Amino acid sequence: RGSKKGKGGKRKVDMMSRKEWYDVVAPAAFPKEYRQFCKTLVNRTVGQKRSEDSLKGRVFEVNLADLMNDNDAGHRKVQLRCDHIQGRTCVTNFYGMSLTRDKLASLVKKRCSLVEARAVCPTSDQHLLAVYLIGFTERAKGQIKKNSFAQSSQLRALRRRMIEQTQKALKSVDLQSALKKFISEQPANSLRQACIDIFP
Repeated sequence: RGSKKGKGGKRKVDMMSRKEWYDVVAPAAFPKEYRQFCKTLVNRTVGQKRSEDSLKGRVFEVNLADLMNDNDAGHRKVQLRCDHIQGRTCVTNFYGMSLTRDKLASLVKKRCSLVEARAVCPTSDQHLLAVYLIGFTERAKGQIKKNSFAQSSQLRALRRRMIEQTQKALKSVDLQSALKKFISEQPANSLRQACIDIFP
């Protein structure tokens, strides 16, 4: 009988030893002291495969309350995409903003009409933003009737007005200024006044 074969096999390598950490920094629209919001891992540069190429295009989702240090903004999430690498820092750019699931669910009410629209808004620096708008009809001051439903013609007019006002607010600004407007809820706050003549 031949001798027993030894237990060969691959030598275990610690996966983390091949990786390195990078800081992720938010755009300049946010306060300076909260811009560095997380760290991310990436494989070290090996031969032709550079670590910078693996980082570019990564999308990070962060709560707006963490970036602004304001708990009242906790119902909004911001998506930021890594565009540039400076040393050990990933510089991100605005990629999207959305409401949390519980906030969206809390907005929906009975006895009113839901108005939804999608506005494609070009900015002054050649970016195209798809803005999803949501609104609700409400009872007029001193109204006795419980319901506040809008007619289909009024809903069409409301959608058209909402899209026009959003495009008008964003066409003269660049992406960073648009982000500042979204943070301050500026386009949304002006829509109520703009639509009051269609549905009271």
